[in-house]
Amino acid sequence: MKIINIWTDGGAINNPGEGALGVVIDFGDRVNHYKAKLNYVTNNEAEYLAVIYALKKLKEIFGKKKLKEYKVIVHLDSELVGKQLKGEYKIKEENLQKLFIKFWNLKIDYPNLEIKIIPREENKIADKLVKSLLFKNKLFML
Repeated sequence: MKIINIWTDGGAINNPGEGALGVVIDFGDRVNHYKAKLNYVTNNEAEYLAVIYALKKLKEIFGKKKLKEYKVIVHLDSELVGKQLKGEYKIKEENLQKLFIKFWNLKIDYPNLEIKIIPREENKIADKLVKSLLFKNKLFML
């Protein structure tokens, strides 16, 4: 089975505030980078939206049928969001419950989906994509 690796990250200035997401999709023969600005969001919402964005993008590229041929591994550095997506943590916040439902409905088209929580150091490219939008025209970087 072919493997597609995805790295996602999201963040917000002032939490909540202006946000952004970053996604890296490694198809094996090529790597695509995506980033998008988000409206008023929390860090956790941005993390969820990055995963949702990545899964939608992959579905757009391959179509629903072809996705069944792939194992998709989503790497993210948010322990809270990762464990919620894996069903290991309860989701108490209503805003995150709504995003989890969006994820769950997308997940149906990914029979071989794996969520992997990684150290922040292993998520540098997705993190850089987020920061490139959040701190554009700023004199400092977090």
